[in-house]
Amino acid sequence: MRYWAEYAWLPTGLAEAVTIEVTGSTIARVTADTARTGNILRGLTIPGFANGHSHAFHRALRGRTHGGRGDFWTWRDQMYAIAARLDPDSYYRLARGVYAEMVLAGYTSVGEFHYLHHAPGGVRYADPNAMGAALAAAADDAGIRLTLLDTCYLTGGFAQEPTSNQLRFGDGEVTAWAEREAAFDPKGEFVRKGVAAHSVRAVPAAALRTVAAQAAGRPLHIHLSEQPAENRDCLAAHGCTPTELLSEAGFLGPTTVAVHATHLTPTDIGLLAAAASSVCLCPTTERDLGDGIGPARDLADAGVRLCLGSDSNAIVDGPEEWRALELDDRLAGQERGRFRLDELFAAATAHESVGWPEAGRIAAGGAADLVTIDLESVRTAGVDPAAALYAATASDITEVLVAGRRTVSQRRHTRIENVETTLREEIRALWQS
Repeated sequence: MRYWAEYAWLPTGLAEAVTIEVTGSTIARVTADTARTGNILRGLTIPGFANGHSHAFHRALRGRTHGGRGDFWTWRDQMYAIAARLDPDSYYRLARGVYAEMVLAGYTSVGEFHYLHHAPGGVRYADPNAMGAALAAAADDAGIRLTLLDTCYLTGGFAQEPTSNQLRFGDGEVTAWAEREAAFDPKGEFVRKGVAAHSVRAVPAAALRTVAAQAAGRPLHIHLSEQPAENRDCLAAHGCTPTELLSEAGFLGPTTVAVHATHLTPTDIGLLAAAASSVCLCPTTERDLGDGIGPARDLADAGVRLCLGSDSNAIVDGPEEWRALELDDRLAGQERGRFRLDELFAAATAHESVGWPEAGRIAAGGAADLVTIDLESVRTAGVDPAAALYAATASDITEVLVAGRRTVSQRRHTRIENVETTLREEIRALWQS
């Protein structure tokens, strides 16, 4: 297939009149300043966004947990309530809608931080990986690349037993988790596996080494220092910060992604940089929960690679996460121009963070994952194409290719009709159950 892009964001920056030749799922050739032939992509065509951190089932909380006061911990109680109502069938239906929404929002890969493993009370399904299989099937239907980050979750806090709400998240012992994770063979051409430890609160220090060894070169993720309370509790239990604990446990490394990393010390930043680890910021969720603004510029200056995620899916909008990296850091630093355009694109398209290193660039040999943004909408009319994502929203995404397949055409998902109806009906059923 041959595509002609009016504008395209290439590894060298913005280019006009670009021909992109696609063979199968791969970009075969990219040529700038070309005559208009083939399939026309009007607007700005960019590499697909990478969603480095998602909890698909949190989507059911959107618009239902925002009234009144509270914090992360009160929100967590509401999250437990909706988690208790899901089974493999309902999880498949919900996740199918969520992943379709992601594709419509410009995401072509997602790292699903998966800890909803068992039935309420921790009872195993006949297939112990039935919930993971539901996610893989949902992603395959929605046409998005999925990395299932099977998450170890053992305790309810430092040296605390899991609560009744948390029992379905865990496997009891780290060896039982490792055996179940290793046994899972997900179906789907575009499904890969990684692993995660939920947090230093939920995985004892000794078990962190087992989780890290289980990764064996695959993506290795963990929630890190999202809340000041986690830092205080870790200091009380271990005499060090969560990042220092991970370093001592051998958890940090080039495939490690620390999610949030909102409340770090300079020493923490140095440890992440020295280990060549990445940090996944989730700006829309961090602002929704009142978590705080992470030290994004300090991390980048230290050499820590950044990626972005939608996390709780309170908002699913690739352009919004892209510009939030810059705009939130402006609030923290009280100055403009915190990140260059190429840095913002690098963070938003960091597919290597979820194990898809072939994606994230419009270049020969790269994955044929393309997203086209309308430059003539009421939001984007008159903008500089290079900076269009400062104005665009997910509603401005007109076309999406994933692995060479046209998954969004003229703003509509080609595989799932009426994604909004799918989401509305499934979420309503969950809340009424």
